[in-house]
Amino acid sequence: MSQATAGAVVRGALTAPHDPNRVGHDWLATLAEVPLFEGLSKRHLRRIAKLARIRRFAPGSTMVRAGDPGTSFFVLLDGVARVVPPTGRALRLGIGDSFGEMALLDGAPRSADVVADGEVLTLTIGHASFCKLLRKEPALAVALLRTLAARLRAVERSVSG
Repeated sequence: MSQATAGAVVRGALTAPHDPNRVGHDWLATLAEVPLFEGLSKRHLRRIAKLARIRRFAPGSTMVRAGDPGTSFFVLLDGVARVVPPTGRALRLGIGDSFGEMALLDGAPRSADVVADGEVLTLTIGHASFCKLLRKEPALAVALLRTLAARLRAVERSVSG
């Protein structure tokens, strides 16, 4: 999604007559492109979209801090962020990139800082509400397990091959 498209979609969502921090069906295409959610049905994507919130981060702000509890998952809608691990090189994230998928599942401490390079707009999904959805929708949990298993197998093949 281009920055102009993301900006137009975001402006539309923020000016809608409903709660400006909630998002909905407009975000199905965005969520469908997130690797963790690929292959999910539109019904499941709609349920996840209902949990999502819009969140802005000021330039230079720390979006998440290494060691803090993983309470949210983020998809960048606009802007650029840097993942700064305790060791190793920083990784740059842009529109459409996501981070914190493991936080949705286990809430474990963050492994790196993520810092906003300029203003950043995200779609954010909280751990507690996502876990509640998984308890209500076992088929969604099974679909996510299949996706995670496929990703793990791909990593194993790349390491051994």
